[in-house]
Amino acid sequence: MCSHGHGGAGGGPCSAAVESFEQHQEGMQYTMERFINKERIVVLNESIDGSGKKVFKRWEERMEKETFVESDVDEELLFSVPFTGNVKLSGLCFSGRMDGSFPARVRIFKDRVNMSFDEAESAKPDQEMELKQDSAGLIDYPLTATKFSSVGHLALHFPANFGEDKTCIYYIGLRGEFHSEFRERIVIANYEARPIPDDHKAELKDQINQQIC
Repeated sequence: MCSHGHGGAGGGPCSAAVESFEQHQEGMQYTMERFINKERIVVLNESIDGSGKKVFKRWEERMEKETFVESDVDEELLFSVPFTGNVKLSGLCFSGRMDGSFPARVRIFKDRVNMSFDEAESAKPDQEMELKQDSAGLIDYPLTATKFSSVGHLALHFPANFGEDKTCIYYIGLRGEFHSEFRERIVIANYEARPIPDDHKAELKDQINQQIC
């Protein structure tokens, strides 16, 4: 389980204005879980190691209750979600229990890798939303198009719930579209596709690594 060293909850003076949305999805597709690098997802304060990455299910599985993530020492959860390439994100939805364990708020950060709780609580989020209890994932929370048009990594901070000691989430859905693979993957793929003599491969790999760094 990841460590959970942080101070008290609350965004502090740097918090963005909290936005509240309620829009039932109809014709919206939450399919971006296909472009998440799930093996590299990190969830701070999850009670069971590896449970957090399993809530990024297919839309058809959002009602499944056996797979969920629950917070450990208090109600906070912090997801670090890497994608397999650059994506455009348009909205989110969530499902959970219709009780006090449902997250009451989410603070969203673009391209902030491996955030700690202290960083998440003190930094200004790119967007912040108040959530409503939803057991079916039918409430859509639109993201600001100009802020999330090109995203390689997403951090989701759930600082509070509706009154329980622990937060429980069954499903996190993301809608949007895939844009392009990361540049370093394209460079490596081009290198691997070229017929190069063995005695020059090591030198070229070093050059590629230097370009990426």
